[in-house]
Amino acid sequence: MMFYKEANFKETPIGKVPKDWEVTKLSNLIEVETGKRAKGGALEKGNVASIGGEQIDDEGNILWEEMKFIPEDFYDFLKQGKVKLGDVLLVKDGATTGKVAIVKNLEYEKVAVNEHVFIIRSKARQLINEFLFYFLFSKFGQIQIKTRFHGLIGGIKKSDLETILMPLPPLLEQQRIAEILFTVDEAIQKTNEIVAKTKRLKKGLMQELLTKGIGHKEFKNTEIGRIPKNWEVVKLGDDKIAEIRGNKIISGVQEVSFIPMEFVPDHGIFVKYEIRDLKDVSSSTYCEAGDLLLAKITPSLENGKQGIVPDDVPNGFALATTEVYPIVCKGIDRLFLFYVLKFPGFRKILEFSMRGTTGRQRVPKDAVERLKIPLPPYQEQKRIAEILSTFDKKLEIGKNEKAKLERIKQGLMDLLLTGKIRVKV
Repeated sequence: MMFYKEANFKETPIGKVPKDWEVTKLSNLIEVETGKRAKGGALEKGNVASIGGEQIDDEGNILWEEMKFIPEDFYDFLKQGKVKLGDVLLVKDGATTGKVAIVKNLEYEKVAVNEHVFIIRSKARQLINEFLFYFLFSKFGQIQIKTRFHGLIGGIKKSDLETILMPLPPLLEQQRIAEILFTVDEAIQKTNEIVAKTKRLKKGLMQELLTKGIGHKEFKNTEIGRIPKNWEVVKLGDDKIAEIRGNKIISGVQEVSFIPMEFVPDHGIFVKYEIRDLKDVSSSTYCEAGDLLLAKITPSLENGKQGIVPDDVPNGFALATTEVYPIVCKGIDRLFLFYVLKFPGFRKILEFSMRGTTGRQRVPKDAVERLKIPLPPYQEQKRIAEILSTFDKKLEIGKNEKAKLERIKQGLMDLLLTGKIRVKV
């Protein structure tokens, strides 16, 4: 496929576009309809799928595995709102107004949208649905959608949608642009599938390794469940196992490494840090290289936020948000403890111990110290942690690959949807 740089532009209400492109209102190009909600609300099971805002993700996909349903006789009664292959779907109100998807496949024979979603179809021969989708998905379409919001949390009417101005390349060029962007989307989807599969494998392996260990044949019943016979059950806060580090006043330095809560990962092992002037850090928790930082407030704890302070942190210490507990590992491998605290069973125990007002609950320090955990022999701890960390490394590679592809896609949309770079057809 050949590309070339466009040199001839014209000024339009939405900026410069190639001279041979049109700019027109969507009202001239599309037809719009929406659906209805069945009396009593959506069903959890059924044969007729009902797509709402929660079934459309941020990447333009339909989440078929999270589908709701409507009765078949209600679907048959509908005069509009029935979904076809190739339709463009747009969330028209609520907190996710503006999310857009294209129907690439139909997982059910009968599919409809509810009253929160528009179905948009091209009614003109000079516009293809796939190009329309990428325009509405792009920042150029999203800006126009958002400037037409109504109400506190957003909402867009059919008449608002129809006033959106759209650049219109020749039909063949639209098809080529859509094909290019679709190819990148396919690569992103494959990366998503690999990441999802790796997560499932890691979850199953974590359950196996943290309860049955490696190669054990003899087991015993304990207060935390059935574990290998030569494993111990200990309290996390036992003097020989680990302790929650106390705070420490820092002086004699101008700059320090600081770890805000957003740098404590939901997924991944090591925290990140930024260099700040000491006088700009008003409140903090002292921690050192190798400490395990465990989120102690809601919703960070439920989201799995925790991480290890990297060994290369400058000066060997850092100041972290006060919303974490820094845990010093003594008689337990720090990476093994990391995975123990990620394990849903132990995480739930901490969640149940939370105290405080709704929306601002925290885990008491003594609840963390009293937490009973399994303790395999040290070499087995290391081996279990190494196995699980290989999956985290794969997840990190997948995450980075996806981010790279998304940057490529954004760059291509910026160039192709404005005509700065043209596709030779």
